[in-house]
Amino acid sequence: MTTQKQTSATATQQTFLTLHEIIQKARQKLNHDHWDYIVGGTETETTLRRNRAALDALAFRPRVLRDVSHVTGGTTFLGRALRLPVILAPVGSLELFAPEAGAAAARAAGEFGVAHMLSSVCEPGIEAVQQAAPDAMRLFQLYVHGDAAWVDDIAARAQDAGNAAFCLTVDTAIYSRRERDLAKRNIRRSAVPGREHQPKLTWKDVDRLKSKLKIPLILKGIATAEDAAMAVEHGVDMVYVSNHGGRQLDHGLGSMAVLPEVIRAVNQRAKVIVDGGINRGSDIVKAIAAGADMVGIGRMQCFGLAADGTAGLVRTLELLEAEVNICLGLLGVNTMQELNESYLSAATALEPSGALSAFPLLSIDEKSFY
Repeated sequence: MTTQKQTSATATQQTFLTLHEIIQKARQKLNHDHWDYIVGGTETETTLRRNRAALDALAFRPRVLRDVSHVTGGTTFLGRALRLPVILAPVGSLELFAPEAGAAAARAAGEFGVAHMLSSVCEPGIEAVQQAAPDAMRLFQLYVHGDAAWVDDIAARAQDAGNAAFCLTVDTAIYSRRERDLAKRNIRRSAVPGREHQPKLTWKDVDRLKSKLKIPLILKGIATAEDAAMAVEHGVDMVYVSNHGGRQLDHGLGSMAVLPEVIRAVNQRAKVIVDGGINRGSDIVKAIAAGADMVGIGRMQCFGLAADGTAGLVRTLELLEAEVNICLGLLGVNTMQELNESYLSAATALEPSGALSAFPLLSIDEKSFY
């Protein structure tokens, strides 16, 4: 018997045949403030554009005449089999895009088979997300908006709720100038209680947190080999290469440009995660070939949720998987584990890079949304 859920999923599959169609639907449903929250960055948005440019500056070197009849994009992460090496990255204010916010994203992760990382500034909170998606692979990310006792309490709650790892964001010591918001006087996110604790965060806090955790510790916001090496020295289990989607420090390097030096510095002593401009299946493949263990998906997560809630995000992941599997097969490999740097080459980007430049068929008339 066909259930209502199955019928709805089939309808979503038939509605969205490409990723750019999902983005178009998201744009139709979002007001301008919420749209800018997804696509915007800080100040000149140079870091945001460099994220995409770093991906566009890599080309593939395919191998042929190999048996690729068993292609799969799956991987194993923290002892669990996943359909893609993807973490739904921690995004604050997901309630702007789907009423159930983090719960909707976690359900999509569990239904499809990827990991979900809940942001500490995302509704509905640790325990509610656990109840909504008890079988999903869940991780938790923290902005430090309280003292040591406050952090310890959050960490204990995250562990008790069955999160597989605990992530500390370290690139938000100072809150950036999001000029898209400022120009419209949309400044509600700049006044968060407890934010004065974030600038005081140091490696001593990392050591203290690591000593108390019973699950792996991730540092998110690493952008240099020097800090990657220090993270490993302080016992961090996973280094998360990220520049906050170009939303913190302006004029930074793209994450994929930073990834090689981090890989060398870590030297297999910790897992490496990367995000920043990763919007297509081929981007995921590039990141894994360059040495990353897992890839974070931020903006595409928001687009999927905005388009059709949990079903829209599951469909986004299905389309990414289709792109990944095609890419792997045409590169001449069956699995992610076969990839290495020999499948990549430096190249010249052909188009100006931006938050949506990976979608040449996307047509959005911004004037109609003002």
